Amino acid sequence: MLESVKINRRQSEIRQELASLVGKEQPTEDETRSMEALDTEYKTNETRYRASLVAEDEERSQAGKELETRSDTEWQEVINGFEVRQVALNIDEGKALDGATNEIVTELRSQGGYQGIPIPWQALEVREGETVSSGTPNPVSTRPIIERLFANSMASRMGGQMINIPVGEVEFPLTTSKVTAGWALGETGDVSKPQAYTTLDRPLKPDHNLGVQMKITRKTLKQSGGGLEQAIRRDMNGAIGEALDKAVFNGIGSGGEPTGLFTGAEDWGITETAIGAAASYAAFRAAVVRFMKANAAAGAGDVNLMLNPDVFDAMDDLLISGTAVSDWDRLISKIKNVHLSNHAITDATKAIMTTKVGGVAPFFIGTWGAVDLIRDPYTKAPSGSLMLTAITTADVTISRASQIEILTGIGGA
Repeated sequence: MLESVKINRRQSEIRQELASLVGKEQPTEDETRSMEALDTEYKTNETRYRASLVAEDEERSQAGKELETRSDTEWQEVINGFEVRQVALNIDEGKALDGATNEIVTELRSQGGYQGIPIPWQALEVREGETVSSGTPNPVSTRPIIERLFANSMASRMGGQMINIPVGEVEFPLTTSKVTAGWALGETGDVSKPQAYTTLDRPLKPDHNLGVQMKITRKTLKQSGGGLEQAIRRDMNGAIGEALDKAVFNGIGSGGEPTGLFTGAEDWGITETAIGAAASYAAFRAAVVRFMKANAAAGAGDVNLMLNPDVFDAMDDLLISGTAVSDWDRLISKIKNVHLSNHAITDATKAIMTTKVGGVAPFFIGTWGAVDLIRDPYTKAPSGSLMLTAITTADVTISRASQIEILTGIGGA
């Protein structure tokens, strides 16, 4: 508590004590001494109060600056208390939301329209170290739910940056002009003429909606208890993450899908190199050298490489003559960030390399608002099951085309 507040409260107490004493016509000696002491303390406190206000003025200014930058931290603290299980019970039974969950839902509704109950993206993060209900051993002990299996996000491993957009569109201006330098031809000669500084916009547009549907049976709601919270969270996170991965790399740009890196390579100016040979360390090394020559990477350690698992199978079976070292061993010893994915790269004859330059991600994934969780009250009403649809809006764009290279025609996989 601020010192000025403490002094102000004490002054109020002194006034109350003096009011009770001065009302007496014949105060005792002790009461008279008490009035004199209180009067002296009151005068001293007045001086202390003014001094504390001056001293605290700078503290208030600093606190104001802190509050301006503390909103994100406080929001994350509230997010940590969000419970997806409360949302499920509210939709199924009409149970009122409370605590941090109610606060977050109210805040999200005030920022945009949702048909169902909005769920913040941060709430779908997989949380570690949390305990869940262990069940009651009467008559059967039900352990925490074992969820479906999803691959880890390849988009994030390949350097992609997730951007959350409240409303509207986001554009990334990209410099396209080239600044040239030249020596003056002689003492009176002119240097190079100035070049126009031009930019190209890379937009993220809210034109693509991704939906995840799940059916939660009545038994699941009654049996799982607190374990359902983490199960729904991880299931939705995995399903959305896997669908986004496929769209980021293989989206066809029609049928509701955004344009992925493989499909949009030509329009975005991404380099596509035909290998025309079996997968080998030499082929990928040459691609890293091209990155370095384009000023996109300083070395092999700055490059992310993603391959189909069949490429690993072929390269690991190819041993260097007279050794037990395979071509795959050479590759991962030089290029540290090698990733394998069957759902992000469905074609074993293709591979993709990315790099991060100057803190700029090679591509961006835009998401709009929160996840909109909607209930279907009719389809499964006779069985008492809960049908949920989670809808989110997302798009993909790149930054600089020189930070991405696609390799095609990889044989032997």
